[in-house]
Amino acid sequence: MSETVFTYAAPALKFGPGASDEIGHDLAQRGVHRALLVTDAGVVATGHPGRIAERIAAYGVTVTMYDGVHVEPTDESFAAAIEFAREAGPFDAIVAVGGGSAIDTAKAVNLLTTNPGELMDYVNAPVGRAQAPSQPLLPLVAVPTTTGTGSESTTICVLDVLSLHVKTGISHPALRPTLAVVDPRLTLTQPAMVTAAAGMDVLCHALESYTARWYADFDAKRPEERVPYCGANPIADLWSERAMVLLAGSFRDAVRDGRDEAAREQMALAATFAGLGFGNAGVHIPHANAYPIAGRVRDYSPEGYPDEPLVPHGMAVALTAPAAFRFTFDAAPERHLHAAGLLGARSEAGPDALPAALVALMRDVGIPNGLAEVGYDEGDVPDLVEGALKQQRLLATAPKAPTDEDLAGIIRRSMSHW
Repeated sequence: MSETVFTYAAPALKFGPGASDEIGHDLAQRGVHRALLVTDAGVVATGHPGRIAERIAAYGVTVTMYDGVHVEPTDESFAAAIEFAREAGPFDAIVAVGGGSAIDTAKAVNLLTTNPGELMDYVNAPVGRAQAPSQPLLPLVAVPTTTGTGSESTTICVLDVLSLHVKTGISHPALRPTLAVVDPRLTLTQPAMVTAAAGMDVLCHALESYTARWYADFDAKRPEERVPYCGANPIADLWSERAMVLLAGSFRDAVRDGRDEAAREQMALAATFAGLGFGNAGVHIPHANAYPIAGRVRDYSPEGYPDEPLVPHGMAVALTAPAAFRFTFDAAPERHLHAAGLLGARSEAGPDALPAALVALMRDVGIPNGLAEVGYDEGDVPDLVEGALKQQRLLATAPKAPTDEDLAGIIRRSMSHW
């Protein structure tokens, strides 16, 4: 029997320049007296977390700041944040200010300071034990400072498990932030490469959710079996399509001139819309591939990021996206072609239309030319395939189920794009 039901959920949303000035009011309205603000040192240097903490304190809320978030979090960095929160708490609410790393860390802190057990109890199977939380979580206010993460809308937090050299996550509806506060002014300090990588993440969120397996093509589920990623559906489609239109008109401008407030606002809106789409429909092959690409990096270090081996998440997603969408084309040709048209494609037709639009955009915003440029070669293909296969939660949402050989072919074709 086929599925007949899809689900949709989203956090409360406050969007617009100056929205971050109102967080103190929002917390006070909820009866919050002590809040933990989670951020990282790079974001602290912009002055945003300090200013937000001051505005919150003006409403009589005591704020404790944790600025030890690791860019591209690990099980070790999550554990350090959780330990800090346990020792400094208890708290009535958590506020995350930063990119996906800060918001994901705040989600993990929220889970492990309100529920028993250890981190691996909750990490997705087969890496972890995929246990569901048994106790309510605290209110979480997510304040993105990058235009890309989508984490302010989703039920997921992502981490590297260092001992296993694998990137994985925790997924449960309880992790979804209570309130997303999207203030485009906070993104004006974002470096060009961060804008490029985060923007590609937004685009792939929209594209993957729009091309995901249709919700009614899954087997019917019992109520207790429903998961946040339910497949492409009519409501998620609306958000994803609008996100693509906004990106097509603003992405290049935002990378070229970071102080372009109009482009930044459109990018922030695109990121929000894409998050509201993929946070329900799901993502698939490019994101599954991205986890081992980011988790097995050796010596690549992009400009605008900490000086350490790092393939940023959005960049890792983008690197195999053209080949992945060429592979999935025949599962839903009309959707791939429509998406290519929304991104401005005019000359290409058939399975190369969407990949060509993606490659042109990647080249224009400075994304590396394939996996080889970030340090991978043919010898890495088996390990990357092995890592992608561990992301069964994501691969299950693909419109066309990939075999090991299919994933290997996608990765090989992604060594160079132009």
